[in-house]
Amino acid sequence: MKIVSIIPARYDSSRFPGKLMQQLGEKTVILRTYQNVMATGLFDDVVVATDSDLIFKEIFENGGRAVMTSKDHECGSDRIAEAISGMDADVVINVQGDEPFVDRDSLKKLIKVFEEDSQKEIALASLMTPLLEQEEVTNPSVVKVIVDLKHFALYFSRSPIPFDRDNKNAPTHYKHVGVYAFRKQALIEFSSQEITPLESAEKIECIRFLEHGKKIKMVLTQNLNFEIDTPRDLDRAKTYLDQLNSK
Repeated sequence: MKIVSIIPARYDSSRFPGKLMQQLGEKTVILRTYQNVMATGLFDDVVVATDSDLIFKEIFENGGRAVMTSKDHECGSDRIAEAISGMDADVVINVQGDEPFVDRDSLKKLIKVFEEDSQKEIALASLMTPLLEQEEVTNPSVVKVIVDLKHFALYFSRSPIPFDRDNKNAPTHYKHVGVYAFRKQALIEFSSQEITPLESAEKIECIRFLEHGKKIKMVLTQNLNFEIDTPRDLDRAKTYLDQLNSK
Protein backbone atom coordinates (compact mmCIF):
# COMPACT_ATOMS: atom_id res chain seq x y z
CA MET A 1 0.00 0.00 0.00
CA LYS A 2 1.48 3.31 -1.10
CA ILE A 3 0.84 6.15 1.33
CA VAL A 4 1.55 9.78 0.57
CA SER A 5 0.98 13.00 2.49
CA ILE A 6 -0.18 16.13 0.69
CA ILE A 7 -0.09 19.41 2.61
CA PRO A 8 -2.58 21.98 1.25
CA ALA A 9 -1.17 25.47 1.61
CA ARG A 10 -3.36 28.41 0.61
CA TYR A 11 -1.79 31.81 1.18
CA ASP A 12 -4.90 33.99 1.58
CA SER A 13 -6.51 32.52 4.69
CA SER A 14 -9.69 34.47 5.51
CA ARG A 15 -8.98 34.70 9.26
CA PHE A 16 -5.20 35.13 9.17
CA PRO A 17 -3.87 36.03 5.70
CA GLY A 18 -0.31 34.90 5.06
CA LYS A 19 -0.21 32.81 8.25
CA LEU A 20 1.75 29.97 6.64
CA MET A 21 4.64 32.33 5.92
CA GLN A 22 4.75 33.67 9.48
CA GLN A 23 7.86 32.85 11.50
CA LEU A 24 7.57 30.09 14.08
CA GLY A 25 10.99 29.99 15.67
CA GLU A 26 13.64 30.03 12.97
CA LYS A 27 11.31 28.59 10.30
CA THR A 28 8.06 29.57 8.66
CA VAL A 29 4.90 27.74 9.70
CA ILE A 30 4.62 25.89 6.37
CA LEU A 31 8.28 24.82 6.32
CA ARG A 32 8.06 23.56 9.89
CA THR A 33 4.91 21.59 9.03
CA TYR A 34 6.51 20.07 5.93
CA GLN A 35 9.73 19.09 7.67
CA ASN A 36 7.83 17.67 10.63
CA VAL A 37 5.76 15.41 8.35
CA MET A 38 8.90 14.35 6.46
CA ALA A 39 10.66 13.52 9.73
CA THR A 40 8.01 10.94 10.68
CA GLY A 41 9.36 8.58 8.01
CA LEU A 42 5.83 7.21 7.46
CA PHE A 43 5.25 8.29 3.87
CA ASP A 44 6.37 7.26 0.42
CA ASP A 45 6.13 10.91 -0.60
CA VAL A 46 5.34 14.29 0.99
CA VAL A 47 4.25 17.21 -1.19
CA VAL A 48 3.00 20.74 -0.51
CA ALA A 49 0.08 21.73 -2.78
CA THR A 50 -0.19 25.50 -2.98
CA ASP A 51 -1.59 28.42 -4.95
CA SER A 52 1.21 30.72 -3.82
CA ASP A 53 4.54 31.43 -5.52
CA LEU A 54 5.92 32.46 -2.11
CA ILE A 55 5.03 29.14 -0.48
CA PHE A 56 6.23 27.14 -3.48
CA LYS A 57 9.57 28.95 -3.36
CA GLU A 58 9.85 28.48 0.42
CA ILE A 59 9.51 24.71 0.13
CA PHE A 60 11.54 24.27 -3.06
CA GLU A 61 14.48 26.36 -1.83
CA ASN A 62 14.61 24.29 1.35
CA GLY A 63 14.89 21.03 -0.56
CA GLY A 64 11.23 20.02 -0.43
CA ARG A 65 8.60 19.05 -3.00
CA ALA A 66 5.78 21.40 -3.95
CA VAL A 67 3.23 21.67 -6.76
CA MET A 68 1.21 24.65 -7.92
CA THR A 69 -2.57 24.25 -7.90
CA SER A 70 -5.58 26.38 -8.81
CA LYS A 71 -6.49 29.44 -6.74
CA ASP A 72 -10.18 28.55 -7.09
CA HIS A 73 -10.39 25.63 -4.64
CA GLU A 74 -12.87 26.11 -1.79
CA CYS A 75 -11.16 23.68 0.61
CA GLY A 76 -7.92 21.84 1.20
CA SER A 77 -9.23 18.45 0.12
CA ASP A 78 -10.16 19.84 -3.30
CA ARG A 79 -6.63 21.20 -3.65
CA ILE A 80 -5.16 17.83 -2.68
CA ALA A 81 -7.38 16.04 -5.20
CA GLU A 82 -5.86 18.14 -7.98
CA ALA A 83 -2.35 17.41 -6.75
CA ILE A 84 -2.89 13.67 -6.32
CA SER A 85 -4.74 13.02 -9.58
CA GLY A 86 -1.59 12.10 -11.50
CA MET A 87 0.28 10.45 -8.62
CA ASP A 88 0.54 6.78 -7.75
CA ALA A 89 -1.04 6.39 -4.30
CA ASP A 90 -3.49 4.20 -2.40
CA VAL A 91 -4.01 6.35 0.70
CA VAL A 92 -3.60 10.13 0.86
CA ILE A 93 -3.12 11.87 4.20
CA ASN A 94 -4.03 15.55 4.29
CA VAL A 95 -2.00 17.35 6.93
CA GLN A 96 -3.10 20.98 7.07
CA GLY A 97 -0.34 23.50 6.45
CA ASP A 98 -1.17 25.22 9.74
CA GLU A 99 -0.59 22.03 11.83
CA PRO A 100 3.16 22.37 12.51
CA PHE A 101 3.23 19.98 15.49
CA VAL A 102 1.23 17.01 14.21
CA ASP A 103 2.94 13.98 15.71
CA ARG A 104 4.16 10.65 14.35
CA ASP A 105 2.06 8.47 16.69
CA SER A 106 -1.20 10.11 15.61
CA LEU A 107 -0.36 9.76 11.93
CA LYS A 108 0.64 6.13 12.48
CA LYS A 109 -2.77 5.45 14.08
CA LEU A 110 -4.50 6.86 11.00
CA ILE A 111 -2.45 4.67 8.68
CA LYS A 112 -3.25 1.62 10.84
CA VAL A 113 -6.98 2.14 10.15
CA PHE A 114 -6.36 1.34 6.49
CA GLU A 115 -3.83 -1.41 7.12
CA GLU A 116 -6.44 -3.25 9.20
CA ASP A 117 -9.34 -2.54 6.80
CA SER A 118 -8.82 -5.58 4.54
CA GLN A 119 -12.31 -5.24 3.01
CA LYS A 120 -11.70 -1.58 2.15
CA GLU A 121 -14.86 -0.50 3.93
CA ILE A 122 -13.40 2.75 5.30
CA ALA A 123 -12.80 5.53 2.80
CA LEU A 124 -12.00 8.40 5.19
CA ALA A 125 -10.46 8.62 8.67
CA SER A 126 -9.54 11.63 10.79
CA LEU A 127 -8.24 12.61 14.25
CA MET A 128 -9.93 13.89 17.37
CA THR A 129 -8.62 14.84 20.81
CA PRO A 130 -10.39 15.65 24.10
CA LEU A 131 -11.01 19.31 24.87
CA LEU A 132 -9.88 20.19 28.38
CA GLU A 133 -10.69 23.90 28.51
CA GLN A 134 -14.23 25.29 28.48
CA GLU A 135 -13.01 28.28 26.48
CA GLU A 136 -12.19 25.94 23.59
CA VAL A 137 -15.57 24.19 23.83
CA THR A 138 -17.35 27.48 23.18
CA ASN A 139 -14.79 28.89 20.71
CA PRO A 140 -16.18 28.79 17.13
CA SER A 141 -12.65 28.56 15.75
CA VAL A 142 -12.38 25.11 17.38
CA VAL A 143 -14.26 22.45 15.41
CA LYS A 144 -15.99 19.88 17.62
CA VAL A 145 -17.03 16.34 16.63
CA ILE A 146 -19.48 13.87 18.14
CA VAL A 147 -19.11 10.15 17.44
CA ASP A 148 -21.08 6.92 17.79
CA LEU A 149 -20.04 4.00 20.00
CA LYS A 150 -17.64 2.73 17.31
CA HIS A 151 -16.02 6.15 16.87
CA PHE A 152 -17.63 6.96 13.54
CA ALA A 153 -18.45 10.66 13.20
CA LEU A 154 -22.06 11.72 13.68
CA TYR A 155 -21.53 15.45 13.14
CA PHE A 156 -18.98 18.26 13.21
CA SER A 157 -19.76 21.78 14.39
CA ARG A 158 -18.28 25.04 15.54
CA SER A 159 -20.96 25.07 18.24
CA PRO A 160 -20.41 23.27 21.57
CA ILE A 161 -21.63 19.73 20.89
CA PRO A 162 -22.89 17.71 22.66
CA PHE A 163 -24.99 20.12 24.70
CA ASP A 164 -25.40 19.06 28.34
CA ARG A 165 -29.01 20.10 28.89
CA ASP A 166 -29.26 19.12 32.57
CA ASN A 167 -25.69 20.15 33.37
CA LYS A 168 -25.13 16.87 35.22
CA ASN A 169 -23.28 14.40 33.03
CA ALA A 170 -20.32 16.56 31.93
CA PRO A 171 -19.88 14.88 28.52
CA THR A 172 -16.47 14.70 26.91
CA HIS A 173 -16.05 17.23 24.13
CA TYR A 174 -13.75 16.31 21.27
CA LYS A 175 -11.82 18.67 19.04
CA HIS A 176 -11.53 17.67 15.42
CA VAL A 177 -7.88 17.78 14.42
CA GLY A 178 -7.64 18.82 10.78
CA VAL A 179 -5.79 15.75 9.52
CA TYR A 180 -7.64 13.55 7.03
CA ALA A 181 -6.74 10.19 5.51
CA PHE A 182 -8.54 9.27 2.28
CA ARG A 183 -8.45 6.37 -0.07
CA LYS A 184 -7.39 8.04 -3.30
CA GLN A 185 -10.56 7.29 -5.26
CA ALA A 186 -12.77 8.50 -2.41
CA LEU A 187 -10.88 11.80 -2.42
CA ILE A 188 -11.30 12.22 -6.19
CA GLU A 189 -15.02 11.52 -5.83
CA PHE A 190 -15.32 13.92 -2.89
CA SER A 191 -13.71 16.76 -4.83
CA SER A 192 -16.07 16.30 -7.77
CA GLN A 193 -19.12 16.94 -5.59
CA GLU A 194 -20.66 20.34 -5.01
CA ILE A 195 -20.38 22.01 -1.61
CA THR A 196 -23.31 20.82 0.50
CA PRO A 197 -25.64 23.02 2.60
CA LEU A 198 -24.33 22.15 6.07
CA GLU A 199 -20.74 22.27 4.89
CA SER A 200 -21.41 25.75 3.54
CA ALA A 201 -23.01 26.90 6.80
CA GLU A 202 -20.33 25.52 9.16
CA LYS A 203 -17.36 25.98 6.80
CA ILE A 204 -16.19 22.44 7.69
CA GLU A 205 -15.29 20.46 4.59
CA CYS A 206 -15.69 16.92 5.95
CA ILE A 207 -19.41 17.54 6.57
CA ARG A 208 -19.78 17.08 2.80
CA PHE A 209 -18.81 13.44 3.27
CA LEU A 210 -21.50 12.96 5.95
CA GLU A 211 -24.16 14.75 3.89
CA HIS A 212 -23.59 12.19 1.14
CA GLY A 213 -24.22 9.38 3.61
CA LYS A 214 -20.57 8.27 3.96
CA LYS A 215 -18.80 7.21 7.16
CA ILE A 216 -15.78 8.88 8.74
CA LYS A 217 -13.72 6.84 11.21
CA MET A 218 -12.44 9.05 14.01
CA VAL A 219 -9.15 8.13 15.67
CA LEU A 220 -8.53 9.29 19.22
CA THR A 221 -5.23 10.97 20.03
CA GLN A 222 -4.12 12.44 23.33
CA ASN A 223 -1.24 14.35 21.75
CA LEU A 224 -1.30 18.12 21.67
CA ASN A 225 -1.92 19.66 18.25
CA PHE A 226 -2.01 23.32 17.29
CA GLU A 227 -4.02 24.68 14.40
CA ILE A 228 -2.86 28.21 13.68
CA ASP A 229 -6.03 30.07 12.71
CA THR A 230 -5.38 33.42 14.40
CA PRO A 231 -2.45 35.58 15.56
CA ARG A 232 -3.24 34.43 19.10
CA ASP A 233 -2.82 30.79 17.99
CA LEU A 234 0.58 31.70 16.57
CA ASP A 235 1.62 33.21 19.90
CA ARG A 236 0.56 30.00 21.68
CA ALA A 237 2.51 27.93 19.16
CA LYS A 238 5.62 30.04 19.75
CA THR A 239 5.29 29.51 23.50
CA TYR A 240 4.88 25.76 22.99
CA LEU A 241 7.92 25.65 20.70
CA ASP A 242 9.99 27.49 23.30
CA GLN A 243 8.93 24.89 25.88
CA LEU A 244 9.99 22.06 23.55
CA ASN A 245 13.34 23.67 22.84
CA SER A 246 14.06 24.23 26.53
CA LYS A 247 13.70 20.55 27.42
